[in-house]
Amino acid sequence: MSTVTLGGNPIDVAGTFPAPGSTAAEFALVGADLANHGLAEFAGKRKVLNIVPSLDTPTCAVSTRKFNEKASSLDNTVVLVISADLPFAAKRFCEVEGLKNVMTLSTMRGGEAFKQAYGVDIASGPLAGVTARAVVVLDADNKVLHSELVSEIKNEPNYEAALAALK
Repeated sequence: MSTVTLGGNPIDVAGTFPAPGSTAAEFALVGADLANHGLAEFAGKRKVLNIVPSLDTPTCAVSTRKFNEKASSLDNTVVLVISADLPFAAKRFCEVEGLKNVMTLSTMRGGEAFKQAYGVDIASGPLAGVTARAVVVLDADNKVLHSELVSEIKNEPNYEAALAALK
């Protein structure tokens, strides 16, 4: 169990957060097309997992916009934005924002296993049931190059550190 904060108040986060050098766990989460998608679909590509509570919050929206802009220009790299939002809402968010370089995945199905395997399962406080804010960067073979469990849920991740892992 890890601890992060929400507005300075401690929040318990369950599961095992992936450490650099470890192999990322496979998952099946729901895309905008309502089909299940996982790491195997992106075999041979580097992956940025931008894990957020909900795209309907300012910080989550900003991180999605920034990764759309910055990481999407990198060769052989896909940005996966993982949230508790329903696929319809995530698709609408990307359409309204003009974001074409990220793929949204919902924890609507497969979320419990994902949250535990990636150590982002908020287990206490007002956001219990959604994911903590985190970034996990994987190489083409799903080895973890960088991982950050953001210590304050309201804060943005360290974009520079995440992107540096891909250079």
